[in-house]
Amino acid sequence: MTQPKVLILRTAGTNCDAETDTAFQFAGAETALVHIQNLISGKVNLSDYQILAIPGGFSYGDDISAGILLAVEMKHKLTDAVNRFVGDGKLVIGICNGFQVLVRTGLLPGVSTSANGTSQMTQRATLAMNTSAKFECRWVDLETQESPCVFTKNIKPSVYFPVAHAEGRFTAPADVLAELEANNQVVFRYAESEYPKNPNGSDADIAGICDTTGRIFGLMPHPERFLTKWNHPRWTRFSQAQDTATEEGDGLAIFKNAVNYVKANL
Repeated sequence: MTQPKVLILRTAGTNCDAETDTAFQFAGAETALVHIQNLISGKVNLSDYQILAIPGGFSYGDDISAGILLAVEMKHKLTDAVNRFVGDGKLVIGICNGFQVLVRTGLLPGVSTSANGTSQMTQRATLAMNTSAKFECRWVDLETQESPCVFTKNIKPSVYFPVAHAEGRFTAPADVLAELEANNQVVFRYAESEYPKNPNGSDADIAGICDTTGRIFGLMPHPERFLTKWNHPRWTRFSQAQDTATEEGDGLAIFKNAVNYVKANL
């Protein structure tokens, strides 16, 4: 395999697909922007790819609730394809609206298994309205947690990413939160609990989680918006030492990790 292949899923209202495409190309992947109808119709086969990326935006205008209509399409029209993709040990990342989709499909915190051994996508958490009751658009400090997440292997202990969402408050029943903690499925937390450092009031300051395998990852902040130092909001104030230290932004490592994992394992 010369280049891992990434399918970047898009539909009406998706608006971060170009940035996600650039991020994976910077990381060395071959990318394709694919409308969901081309998957549903069979024109494009999900199994031809090793990474599925669901980018941010406002899919279907976030009618009813953020990400829910795209989640319904995936859950009821692409169940077999998605289950097969996940079962083959491939990677999935959902960013912002994509995280909302993964949670509403049940792919995060993780697909459960029924008594007869079949996989079930059941929603067990949600991304609710921010406690500020408004759209939050700001850069935030995140603390990287110990987790099995493929995408954050050896990443910096603290990173700086922008958020842009109105429904980013991760919340779940106490037993689900306890399960996430016990399994080390929390990948990122907001560095501080107080608003605006925690921009949405998430339970336990959760900004991103993975499934128990570490191969499915969702987060509200946007790593694809910090790929180079020039994306940093204060890049003009960097010292010369900072200038020469690295050209990469904090987010690029997430996409490189995914590409390197595929190269090594699939």
